[in-house]
This record gives sequence, C-alpha cells and structure tokens, in this order.
Amino acid sequence: MKKIALALLLFTTLSAVAQNKPYITKIYDFCPAPGQFVNELPEWYEGDTKADVLQRVAESLCGYEKGARTIIADGGISLGAYGGYVVFGFDHPVVNLPGEYDFQIFGNSFQADSSSTAGGSSEPGIVLVSRDVNGNGLPDDPWYELAGSEYGNTATQHNYHVTYYRPDENKTPTPQPPFITDDSYIKYTCNNPEQPSGYINHLSFHTQSYWPGWLDTDTLGFSGTRLPDNASDESGRGTYWVQRFYGWGYVDNRLDYDYGYGVNDKPLQNGMNLGFKIEWAVDAEGNRVNLPTVDFIKVYNAVQQSCGWLGETSTEVMGAIDIHPDAVVPDPSELKGDINNDRQIDVADMNILINIILGNDSAENYGSRALINDNDTVVDVADLNELLNIMLGK
Repeated sequence: MKKIALALLLFTTLSAVAQNKPYITKIYDFCPAPGQFVNELPEWYEGDTKADVLQRVAESLCGYEKGARTIIADGGISLGAYGGYVVFGFDHPVVNLPGEYDFQIFGNSFQADSSSTAGGSSEPGIVLVSRDVNGNGLPDDPWYELAGSEYGNTATQHNYHVTYYRPDENKTPTPQPPFITDDSYIKYTCNNPEQPSGYINHLSFHTQSYWPGWLDTDTLGFSGTRLPDNASDESGRGTYWVQRFYGWGYVDNRLDYDYGYGVNDKPLQNGMNLGFKIEWAVDAEGNRVNLPTVDFIKVYNAVQQSCGWLGETSTEVMGAIDIHPDAVVPDPSELKGDINNDRQIDVADMNILINIILGNDSAENYGSRALINDNDTVVDVADLNELLNIMLGK
C-alpha cells in the first residue's frame, strides 16, 4: 500500500561469502491480488506473459555477489490486497535450528513517529513453509503456516476465502473525497459473515489497472488465514491512518533487524522483527509440525482492509536471508520421532504411536523408529510423551 522508492536497495555485508548463498536465488510463483501497486511493482507491459513477470520479480528479490559485497535485493514487490502471494527459495534447504531464528524476510514497515512503537505502517503477511517431499524441485508439497502472535486470536479467521471480480476499466468512476476516484472499482465476495463483500478502491494517484495484466481470468480467488484489521483513522476525518503492529511472526509488520546486511541503519532494539522460526510450523488443524529443513517459502497478504485515501493494505516483500546458511542438514537417521520416515515429525507419527500402544499396529513395522523414549525397549505412553515434547519443541 505504501509508496516505495524505486531506487536500488543495495544491502551489503563485509563478512566472507558463505558457501550457501544467504539470499533468495529462486522465484517459483507470484500472484498478487488486485491492488494499487499491481502492474507497477513489478512492472507489467502490454503483451508480457507470466514468465516475463516472474523474471522481473526475480530481478527485484534475488540476491547476488558484487565484488566483496553481498547484494540481498535490488528492489521490492507488492502482493496487492488479501491473498496475493509470492513463492521463493534459496540454493539450499533452510535448516531448522531449535530455539533460533532461521530466516528473515524484509518488508518496508515503519513507525508512525519516533515516540510511538505501537504502530505506523504495518501490512502483515503470513509465512508458509514446505519441504520437497516428492523430490521434484517444485513447491507442490504440503504447506505449513508459521503460527505468529495472532494465530490464536479469536478475531483471526482461519479458512478465509475471497473471490475478486475483474473490473470494467471503461466505466465512469464514482468520485469520492481525497484521492479516491472509484470506491466501487473491484468487487470481492468472501466467507466473512461480518463483511461478506466489499471493494478495492481505485485511487487517483495510481491510474493503471489494478487487475494483474497477464491474467485472462474474470475471477481471482485466494484462501488462508485472515488476520484482524489493524488500521484506524486517528484524525477522525479520514486524513491520518495508523496501522498497529502485531506482536511477531509476520512480514512487513515491524522494522526488520538486518543481521548486519545493511538493510537499515537501526541498531537492534525492542519491538523489531527478528525473523522467522521453522519450529513455529503448524498443519491445517493447528498441530505443531517438526520440520528439520524447508525448501520453499511462501508469503501472502493476511489482511483485508481499506484505509481510505491510502487504499488497500498490501504486504511488500523486499528480499530475504537465511540467517545460518551453512548450518548442517540433519542426518535422516538422527531425526528422532519420525516414525513413518517422511522426514518430518507431525500428527501422522503420533497416530502411528497411539495405534501401536492400543494394539492396532505393530512396532515391528517401523523398526527402532517407534522407540522414542531411550530408557526402555517397549513402546508405551513414555514414548508418546517424548514425541509430544519433540513436536512442541521442548
């Protein structure tokens, strides 16, 4: 939603170059929801295909080496309104180091003023992670949400669905006060009973089409978790909007700590986004999932709200780093709790253990993998408790 300077964002470090690159190297997918920066960040030109757009996303978000410097990103992209997303990866799996932040994703959030740490510009995006289980190098395996501070908020809506409808670009706009030329530009419907439909406004200072130019569909749908609205009009006249910060776990939500890569000139301070932990991963039912590594990362805009003349809230992504790019990938034989040997620890392993304890399955089918508790050679409740501790990161 925010205006973004198009000057190159050169992020540098004087540290030695890691064997694994710390920056994004691959863009797998990009699909923004309608919004005021769509077709601008990145740019789309008449006749461009999705492949052309993905190449521009890569030019904005993928890093590279320039002499002794590590360039984390050359720009940024906007995800549009709720649901718009980007999928990217590194040149290596990101390792889950228990208790530590594993990667950082940069946005362009800022405080309203130097005296306020409660809010300013916060356009939170949810992070999903996935492993290349089938080994085909594509992000077509199960996704797991990193459960941030608002995951359990009663106002957060899980399983939110929204459909946007292609606008008539030739209709006569409905004029509204300041900077809004059409308050009924792009319609959407959703499964939120308190707001079953709404519109993406067309603003006078962004006159291009807000519908992704490379798509020929008449509708565009997204699903996921919707966070509560975080914006308020502090002026009472529609002139001064503030978006409050959420606690942690979201992209473009707070000022980002840059881990020495020169992303900003702010020292480490309270309230900064310190990054993301793979151990926050949960499945579709909210159960913790223990992933030793992840291969794919997805960010999508998690808020559906309009802020008057500022337009829709839209997450911006400005690059990412693996905080520990040379971490050693765990040996599969050392992944305690992975009973079904799928390289992750989740409810499926728990169900197997329960069935063994109840006599509905045999521990012999899983070798020594069902013996989670090292103190004996019998599969029992002690093994189940140990597995639960592993899943909860204890």
